[in-house]
Amino acid sequence: MPKVLLFSRQPLTGRPLQQWLDDTADSVVLITTPKAVQGAEDVLAEHFPMHRLVPDYHSWATEEIAEEAARAHGADLVASTSESDVLRAARLRARLGLPGQDTASATAYRDKVVMKRIAREAGIRVPAFTPVDSPADLLDLLDAQGFPAVVKPRFGAGSEGVAVLRGPADVTAFLARQRASDVPYLPGQWMAESFVVGDFFHVDGIMRDGSVVHAWPSQYNLGGIAQRLQDHTDVSSAMLGPDDPRFGPLTRMTRDVIAALPGSPVPLAFHLEAWIGADGEPVLCEIASRAGGALIAEAYERIFGVHLAREGLRTQCGSALTLTEQPPDPAELAGWTLFPPGHGVFVPPSGPCPVPAADLTVRLAPGAVGHGVEHLTQSAADALVTAGTAAQVRKYQEELAHWWYAATDWVRTASETS
Repeated sequence: MPKVLLFSRQPLTGRPLQQWLDDTADSVVLITTPKAVQGAEDVLAEHFPMHRLVPDYHSWATEEIAEEAARAHGADLVASTSESDVLRAARLRARLGLPGQDTASATAYRDKVVMKRIAREAGIRVPAFTPVDSPADLLDLLDAQGFPAVVKPRFGAGSEGVAVLRGPADVTAFLARQRASDVPYLPGQWMAESFVVGDFFHVDGIMRDGSVVHAWPSQYNLGGIAQRLQDHTDVSSAMLGPDDPRFGPLTRMTRDVIAALPGSPVPLAFHLEAWIGADGEPVLCEIASRAGGALIAEAYERIFGVHLAREGLRTQCGSALTLTEQPPDPAELAGWTLFPPGHGVFVPPSGPCPVPAADLTVRLAPGAVGHGVEHLTQSAADALVTAGTAAQVRKYQEELAHWWYAATDWVRTASETS
């Protein structure tokens, strides 16, 4: 087994790396945080004795610690589990001369300006966009394209920091939040693009050497992921049927985007997002070289038997692909729903879920205090739904949502009402 330097800030209680990987105690040098191993100290000691705990995971010091650990233990490979680690893993591979996704590929899949420039040059439809290195860049885009527009971090994930600008007041508000922003207002950090009107989709699967190994498209139930954070709404998605007229355009765009961007010789999971407007042609939002969040990987596994996050990590660690080609059209399709935390004390449903096609998991204990949606994949409960057609999946999701909101309550506390 090769020795692997692994970046992961995911809690071991929620992402059991020791079950996903082989011979961890002898082959994995884990770079993680004290918070990520809380409640799993025995797992850490047994399966990851070569670990390094870092107090500030996103600091530059973590890369120095990782390189020292990789050299000390003779790492043969470098792997990561989160989008924020894609570039630092590539940089470490370059420093150590190790195989895997290189910095050119990692940058194209992380930097949304680089990504969209390459896509546009390949003839792929993208919104009008510009890097925002000063207020003048943003104002120039607005002068040329008008409102609404979207401003976002170039290296962002999960729609954090995204702002929709619908008028001059929103521009003023965005510029005024500079000192409170986690992403510095500096050259190379921000971009802006025109607002695209259309339905919102994602395509997920495995890619290798600039080609799609296998994939499947799905449709979100809302116009954009940032909307969930702004409106504290539920979010759901359902796989498209193979006869859906949007299936072909989305899969073709996905192949074109992955062929255009610098590839990786090691198979990687990917997550692409795109809009489709009235003309029926997709417009690229972005693509990442990691598995999608929420229950995307779980829905894919339910239908195709492959958990994309697990598969993408295992291939980085030297394991062979489980599924090596596009599978036949499935007999069933899957969807998922995240129900948001409300504001107040959580009162869960008193009875079981009445939708037999739904596999519901309640994430909050009775009496827990909710403060709304604080990060993208946070939920009070989530559910996987399977059915024979996309229409049936949607129908069951609607029935589930109707029951959930009628059966739950959030009792406002004094602090919530003041």
